[in-house]
Amino acid sequence: MKAKFLTLSILLAGSCVLANAQEKKNYYTKKASDNIFVGVGIGGMSVLNGGLNTPTMNFNLQIGKYITPTWGVRGEVSGLWQSLDNQDNSYFDKGTNSEYHKYCKKFGEINLDAMLNLTTLFGGYNPNRVVDFYLFAGPTMNLSSKGTEFTGGMVGDAYQLAANDDVKARFGATAGLGLGFNLNQKLALNVEGRFGVTPSIFGDASDCRKAEATARVNVGLTYTFGGKKFAKVSDIDEDAINAEINRYRSELAQAQADLANCKNSLANMKPEVKEVIKEIQTAGPRAIFFKIGSARLDDYGKVNIQLAAKILKANPDKKYKVAGYCDKATGSAAYNQKLSEKRAQVVYDALIAEGVDKDQLEFVGFGGTENMFSKNYLNRVVILE
Repeated sequence: MKAKFLTLSILLAGSCVLANAQEKKNYYTKKASDNIFVGVGIGGMSVLNGGLNTPTMNFNLQIGKYITPTWGVRGEVSGLWQSLDNQDNSYFDKGTNSEYHKYCKKFGEINLDAMLNLTTLFGGYNPNRVVDFYLFAGPTMNLSSKGTEFTGGMVGDAYQLAANDDVKARFGATAGLGLGFNLNQKLALNVEGRFGVTPSIFGDASDCRKAEATARVNVGLTYTFGGKKFAKVSDIDEDAINAEINRYRSELAQAQADLANCKNSLANMKPEVKEVIKEIQTAGPRAIFFKIGSARLDDYGKVNIQLAAKILKANPDKKYKVAGYCDKATGSAAYNQKLSEKRAQVVYDALIAEGVDKDQLEFVGFGGTENMFSKNYLNRVVILE
């Protein structure tokens, strides 16, 4: 049972990143330094062996990060004492007393938790919400002395025990539920209950020495540095993008008019009259914008490419560079390089599909950049040069 519990808790911890990548989110943490929190808590715990054993004080310190309003991760250091005084007092199936009890044995514990905010998951993100109900689970490690070992001897009907004070690490898993009361954007009051399974710190004296259950309840405070800050994925200035597209359309219309005038002049030119026609550098829609982390063309981009293709096909002797860029403020350098190349490839392929000669085009990705158009989101672009 311990192995299954540990496996499930590790899978839940790992699913934080996977679910966040696969699930469409309305909000995300914009900066690595945002939504980092620390916490402190105090309460009680009891060993669940033959019923509830004498409760002892439990204290914890936490540090973590909210990745989205729904998902978070944290590390926790806790401990102080455990007590064992209420078990069957039988050594396996021999029915013989160990006559062992121990109060307030020292131990320390490290927990790694994946956190799932159930209120946000089912009710959506609300920055003014007062109460949050959340689930957490993950692997655990505790440190204490090896505990006791049976010597093989007996005193009356009781097995003799020998203490071993060498330090030993034990591994298991924990899971729990929490209730958070948001006092303001930075400070929250939390009440948590945690259930865990690890090998017993009491050694052979415990009837459940290989998989002993513990339960604890803590009350604490959590402080988020700078307050919780989540940005909308859809926070893109669509008016600015539309203005850019309209400007390109106007330039395209003017270029088409100039081209038509040139053709008319050539058609009406008398053979004996030599006229020097000034070559006009035609301009067309030269920027195709993308959403954050995406290389998929939206409807604006498709229209933009169709209009650009007309100009390119009308000027078959000209060559163009399809240059992909990314927003340097988000993503790693390696990720941005691959994404910029993928964006350039998508626009290149779309122009070829519109009938543009591939010999007119070359594409290249320039990775993450900044301050091209004074706003970071306008750097998520492919420019036709």
